[in-house]
Amino acid sequence: MSESSNRAREFHKLTYLVVDDFENFRLSLRQMLRSCGADQIELVGNAAQAIKHCTYNHVDVVLCDYNLGEGRNGQHVLEELRHKKLLRRSSLFLMVTAETSKQMVMGARENQPDGYLTKPINRAMLEQRLITLIEQRNALLPINREIDRENYPEAISLCLQALPRQPRHKTWLLKTLGELYYRLGDLSHAAKVFDDVLQQRELPWALLGRSRILLANRHQDQAVDNLRHLIERHPDYMEAYDLLAEGLQQQGKLPEAQQVLEQAAVQSPNALLRQKHLAQLAEANQDMEAATGAWRRTVTLGSHSIHDSADHYLALGKGLSELCEDEDDAQAAEHAREALTTLRTMEKRFAHEPDVALRSRIVQCRIHSGQGHQKDVESLLEGLRAEFDGNPSIDPDTCLDYAKTLFRTGNSDEARKLLGQLAQNHSDEPELLQQIEALLDEPVGFRQKLKARSLNHDGIKAFESGDLHAAVEAFSEALAVVPQHAAVNLNLVQVLLKLQESGDADPGLIHQCRQNLSRLQSLPEQHRQYRRYLSLKKKLEGLSP
Repeated sequence: MSESSNRAREFHKLTYLVVDDFENFRLSLRQMLRSCGADQIELVGNAAQAIKHCTYNHVDVVLCDYNLGEGRNGQHVLEELRHKKLLRRSSLFLMVTAETSKQMVMGARENQPDGYLTKPINRAMLEQRLITLIEQRNALLPINREIDRENYPEAISLCLQALPRQPRHKTWLLKTLGELYYRLGDLSHAAKVFDDVLQQRELPWALLGRSRILLANRHQDQAVDNLRHLIERHPDYMEAYDLLAEGLQQQGKLPEAQQVLEQAAVQSPNALLRQKHLAQLAEANQDMEAATGAWRRTVTLGSHSIHDSADHYLALGKGLSELCEDEDDAQAAEHAREALTTLRTMEKRFAHEPDVALRSRIVQCRIHSGQGHQKDVESLLEGLRAEFDGNPSIDPDTCLDYAKTLFRTGNSDEARKLLGQLAQNHSDEPELLQQIEALLDEPVGFRQKLKARSLNHDGIKAFESGDLHAAVEAFSEALAVVPQHAAVNLNLVQVLLKLQESGDADPGLIHQCRQNLSRLQSLPEQHRQYRRYLSLKKKLEGLSP
């Protein structure tokens, strides 16, 4: 049988889906595929039809245009098919495009298409590109079938058998073998695969895989060094940025992790999940301007993405509500308008989801409070109190956010009562308890938090250097911003007691200590500072008035 007959036979075995918004191009591509030997060809004109067809039909080859008109593009189609696992590993996805901008290519590459076809396309180009991919598909089909079935031990066995028999596919086999060992948690075998490759040649995927294993084994320093080297050598290898940020987070270097993701977002701005991670890191760093910008991009990218979420809109609304405070009137009012618009859009877009309207009103209340709209604040609070009163089904995150609103609107006693009950009901959840502590300590806007933290740091530094009076001044200034902060109150008491011991103190010092401790008399037992509070209280009780 001739080579052309063999090729035609291979094309004939497979099913095809052509996705393009121009009918003439769809028909032209179908004719080319038929001339190559293909027979089972489906044509659709938009993303929704493509997703629907793949939901109910197995497709071997998808040829999808990047630009599909208004709405979802080819990147969104590939993203959703991967996310919903509607494409088997043995299926091929080719992005067809007339656009070759770096932004488009980088965005599409995030979801790993099997190849690109650049318009205009002729039959020879199509046949040559496809036959190469189909031959590789057929050679690796047994392995991919077992991976689709999540039968990783059998897939590993097949990879090992194929290595001496299929030298053309050695790179793919080794990469897949390392990833399979990693999935199974067999880190030593995975490391050996990657190390063996790296001894021969420094391939990016092998260095990435080795770094992932180093992180899993808690060797963060070496992993971070490797990943910095990888990015320096291959600045377009986006997975390295994500893993480097993860490594820096594990080291507690959150500002550096944020900088890495900011660099990655410049390289590839259309990756929604990376923008979301960047926003979360910026929030942790109290960099609300950067966080808000990243949430804004996340919301925009989500408008046609399978990863769209009400949480993204809510986070943007919250970030903007923070920026409403302590700004000049014009800028604060602009942020307030954007926040309210974002929340209204969220309520319409996700009306079917529970508690969306409730969560929106909680944030709206803070926004109106920041703008001095007291009538709106009271109206919203009346409804919120009615909804929260005796309702145990409201989730803890929503309760935390409501407590924040109560603090910001001057209802501190209500907030502390709510948080005390929440801590009691979830005493076995350390992460939630830490969030409750943070809100009890710093129930203020991010700018005040930064100021108070800086002053507390100055006080600790002065105390460690022996300058007790400077420490008292710094801690006192911090408490003017966050008067209920447990650690800062206890820091001040500790310094004042040190002054008392040195004899360098005024007669009212003990009284001042008692005043600071009295602020903490309702401190929950679960609070990390509770034992320290009891110790200092006991020490103070042993001193004369």
